[in-house]
Amino acid sequence: MEVINSILGYLVSFIEHIITLMGPWGISLLMAIESCNIPLPSEAILPFAGYIVSKGEMNFHVAAFAGAFGCVLGSVPSYYLGYFGGRKFVEKYGKYFLVSHKDLEEADKWVEKYGDWAFFLCRMLPVVRTFISLPAGILKAKKRIFFTLTFLGSLVWSYVLVYVGVKMGQNMEAFKHIWHKFDIAIVGIFAILGALYIYKHVKHLKES
Repeated sequence: MEVINSILGYLVSFIEHIITLMGPWGISLLMAIESCNIPLPSEAILPFAGYIVSKGEMNFHVAAFAGAFGCVLGSVPSYYLGYFGGRKFVEKYGKYFLVSHKDLEEADKWVEKYGDWAFFLCRMLPVVRTFISLPAGILKAKKRIFFTLTFLGSLVWSYVLVYVGVKMGQNMEAFKHIWHKFDIAIVGIFAILGALYIYKHVKHLKES
């Protein structure tokens, strides 16, 4: 457990360091990593960006747009991997991207039910948002529509999470006497999100 906490603590520190060092470009970089099917939750990235906004060190809208831009950027390789590799490739090698047959079936259902708007809706859902680009490529969704809806859905998601971070920052004084425990709380949240993400996908991979 101590090893896991150390790793998670390092990841949280990494997120804070990148955003503090690179500003909006750091947000875009981290969100791009998340959209490349790497479990780096935006639930940890964007609230910290909001905290920076609350300190007056970054513009609220810039932070949200940076998050959406990064999401689109990271979706490009995943989309084209599905586009050129096809379903058979993803079904065979998807496990290396934590994408199972069940994930593909779930994405198919969303697209079947909502059409292109599934790409917009899925960008506002935890977990699903990280792997929807692969199925979109497999289905050869129209690039302009896919990336436009990806940006818009991610923008809504980014605004919500950045706002959460802003409110946390604005109320920081009320919790100042326990703020030294904040990093521990972040690590705990990160651990839960990461564990749920990995568990869900590993379970699906075993069932495939």
